[in-house]
This record gives sequence, C-alpha cells and structure tokens, in this order.
Amino acid sequence: VGGIAVAYWCRNALVLSFPSPAAGIVIDLPGRIDWRVLVASVAICIGATMLFALMPAIHASHVDLSGALKADGGGVVAGSNRSRLRSALVLVQVSLSFVLLAGTGLLLQSLQRMQKTSPGFSTDVIVSGADLVSAGYNLERAKAFDTQLLDRVREIPGVESATLSRLQPFSYGVFSTAPLTIDGYQPAPDEQLNSSYLEAGEDYFKTLGIPIVAGREFQRTDDENAVPAAIINETMATKYWPGKDPIGQRLKVKDRWLQIVGVAKNVNYENKLELPRTFFYVPVRQNFLENNALLIRTRETPGAIRAALAREMHALDPNLAPTAPFRVQEQVDRKGYTQRLAATLIAIFGAMALFLAAIGLYAVMSYSVSQSTRELGLRMALGAGAKDLLRLVVSRGLQLTAAGIVLGGIVALILTRLMGNLLYKVSPHDPLAFGSALVVITIASLTACFLPAWRATHIDPVQALREQ
Repeated sequence: VGGIAVAYWCRNALVLSFPSPAAGIVIDLPGRIDWRVLVASVAICIGATMLFALMPAIHASHVDLSGALKADGGGVVAGSNRSRLRSALVLVQVSLSFVLLAGTGLLLQSLQRMQKTSPGFSTDVIVSGADLVSAGYNLERAKAFDTQLLDRVREIPGVESATLSRLQPFSYGVFSTAPLTIDGYQPAPDEQLNSSYLEAGEDYFKTLGIPIVAGREFQRTDDENAVPAAIINETMATKYWPGKDPIGQRLKVKDRWLQIVGVAKNVNYENKLELPRTFFYVPVRQNFLENNALLIRTRETPGAIRAALAREMHALDPNLAPTAPFRVQEQVDRKGYTQRLAATLIAIFGAMALFLAAIGLYAVMSYSVSQSTRELGLRMALGAGAKDLLRLVVSRGLQLTAAGIVLGGIVALILTRLMGNLLYKVSPHDPLAFGSALVVITIASLTACFLPAWRATHIDPVQALREQ
C-alpha cells in the first residue's frame, strides 16, 4: 500500500526528469498509473515476499541444535549459514548496479561525443518554406514562385546565402533511392547497385558549409535545358572510381545518364550514428517538386527572419505564409533524443539499483555486527584497537562488493555488446565507463559499511562478554 501511494505521488517525477527533445520544447505528458502495470507490480511484490519469507522458514525447520550451539556467536569474518543468503542477494544487487552504471557511463560518453562532433555541415542554418501543394500550385507555378522567392530572400539584410532542397538535413522524410548503373564499373554477381540521393539547388553546399573537394557546385544554369548533372560524396567516389578522377564520369539513374560535376565531403544525412555510405545530389531545377525546403544562412534569429520571409512571400502571393523557421540544430537534437532519453532512464535505474545495493550491504553488515558482539568484544579484550575492528568489518563488506563487481563486470561485458546501435564512437567495453562504475560502487560500499564498522568500535568488551 505504501509503495502504491509513493508511486501515485511520484507519477509525474519520471516524465519531469526526461530531457527536452530540442530547445524550447517541453514534454508535457500526464503521469498516470496503468492498472495492468499496477497488478503486475503487486503480483511480483507478493510473490517475492512469499518466496523470501518461505526460504528462511524452511531453513529454520531444519535447524541442527548442536551445530547452532557450536556456531553461537559466529564471527564476522567467517560468517554463518544464516548470512549466506543475505550476502548472495547483496552480491546480486551490487552486480546489477555495476551493469547499469557501466551502461550509463557508455551512453553519457556517447552523448558527449555526439554533441561535440560536427555532422559535416553547419547546424546554424535556418529552415523554412511554404506549402505550395495545399495552396493549389502546379509544377510550373511552384517553380516560378520558388525562383522569385529565392531572389528576394537573398536580398534580405543579414542573409549570406539561400537555397532549396527537397529535404532539410536530418529530416524525418525519406531520401529518394534508385538503382544505379555506373559507366565503366562491373559489379559483382551478387552486388546490388543503388544509392540514396537528394534534390538540391544552387548554393546548397555553400549554404550548409559542405566542402566541395573536386569539381564545382550546382549552378542556376543546371536546369532542364542543361546536361543532367550529379555531385557525389567521397564514399561513392572511392567505391566506384578508386584512384581515378570521377569528374566527367557518368552514372545512370531512372533511365537517365547523369554527368558528375563535383565531389562533396561526406556528411551525416539522417543521424550521427550512421556509417559512411554512398550518396549523391542532383540539381533541384532538373528534378523539381512543388514543395521544397528553404535553407537560409544568416546571422539573424529564426524569429527575425520569419517576419522578413512573411513580407517577401506576401509580396508574391498574399495567401501564403512561411512555415515556422527553425535552426537545423533543433532537428539534430530531435534525432539524438533517443540516445539522451536512454541515458537518462538508465542513469535513473542505475541510481536506484545502487541505492538498494547500499541499503542491502548496510543491512547485512549491521546484522553481522549485531550477531558478532561476543567475537568483537573478545578481540577488544585481547588488545584489538578501533582501527582493527574498522578494518575487519569494512573488509567483509568490500569482499561482497568485490565479488559483486566481478560478477557484474562479466555480465556487463556481455550485455553492453547489445548497445552498439546506441553508442557513438565509444567501445561497448570502454575502460573509462567500467572504471567509473567501479569507483562509484566502491565509494557507495565504503559509505554503507562505515556506520556498522563505527558501531563495532564502540562495543563495551566487558558488557559484551558478560551478555554472551
């Protein structure tokens, strides 16, 4: 009942601890207790209580009186049969804590490196546009509107460059994909030639800050009257034209031969976790669609640029308004939200497991000290000092901790391999993450053992021996 009450009072606490998907976005999910989760939780609690209450009862029904008398006043070092189960449970708690803390360390390192690593383009670019399809524009009318709008936007004070593309970087949309024929390239019998591509306008690479390592960028003259063109990325150039200059080479897409006019640096296209892959760009004016993203490189804020965009669009069509402008960085943050949320949840569960392990270790050591009063009193009577007793009790707790860390380390080495899709440039067996988990658990264990050890140093040896 107490647990249900605490769960009800804290039902919104977990949601409040979630990281924000992007700047200015607040998660507002009402916390509620699902009856199915509640029933399952109650059933597990009752089952666990019955199980762990039954085991001591069974053990007590098979007491060996002579053995019990011999074991009376069992030592804190050797322990007793009665404490083995408690010690085993604490060992499991420590192991689980180590696994969760190691996983948290891996995810936190991954997130830190993701935030510091550039996706290969400028994330300060502002994205906007207009919904021309809903406004009833056909292809020719949309092309004329976008051309005029680009000219006007480039004249807005503070705008350094502007361009069009079918999708903005890190979009939730799907890139175009098509089978390829590479002129002069003989694929292996089981090799499927296909690649994703993006329709991009002139100044696309300049606006996003993507370096062109060979050839040129798209120009305004790359329209339906010009030779079909393409710009490939470095991975594609290396794969299909190793050791050669790809400029002027051809590839066939949808029964149309494209001439390669440039090679661009590799960038991340959908998220920072993706591996380098073949990718190419085609001129938007040769592959025009009614709705395109408007990308603007400017020193102005999205709010300031929105007013200027609205003014320019209204001059062309009073019925149109720009979509809410946002920086590409916001989209990058949204795409990285899964990793941030996973790190937050694992950190919360790791902290809870560590807290429970510390409580369990404290309980075991407190019980051990209370059951070893005679031994501790005898040691003090024979000349043992406070430091000796502290060392004795703490070493017992650290033995449990060490065993739990070894077991947890083995389990963590196995389970962290499953986290590969969530990690960015971090090994699943990163020594810093495992070392940090070791340090945190050791400190928590020392803290949990200190109070029982301190209590042991204040035992009156005369009274302890008299009572025993």
